Amino acid sequence: MTSTPAPLWLRLAAAVYDLFPLIALWMLTSGLALLIVNGGVDLAHPTTAWLIGLRFALVLVTGIYFIISWVRGGQTIGMRAWRLRIVGEDGAALPWPRAVLRFAVACVSLGAFGLGFVWCLFDARKRGWHDIAVRSVLVRLQK
Repeated sequence: MTSTPAPLWLRLAAAVYDLFPLIALWMLTSGLALLIVNGGVDLAHPTTAWLIGLRFALVLVTGIYFIISWVRGGQTIGMRAWRLRIVGEDGAALPWPRAVLRFAVACVSLGAFGLGFVWCLFDARKRGWHDIAVRSVLVRLQK
């Protein structure tokens, strides 16, 4: 099965698809957080500590979704829809440490106004900062 590096528009299309399972996971996480505090949070005026804890939990759940998907098969749900797969430069699946680093650098890329993702437009192999950091490539699988 041959593959070519995936362009930015396909990455973005897969990201849109990945929003659907993520929204469900975020809702479940928020519900569990409210359950843990017995609904004792004034949602109109939540405490700073509660908001920080919830945000941490949401980022953690997001990371778990991506990292497990990348390690077990190299694809998220959105990547499967567009026939994309993340592989190391050697063509092998990413091991856990590299998948964790990829997620961390992707967060930095997003936090830098998306510049790490836009970098795909300038890199000859269409890699973002997170791909370069962990020596990976997002490829489009042929039919």
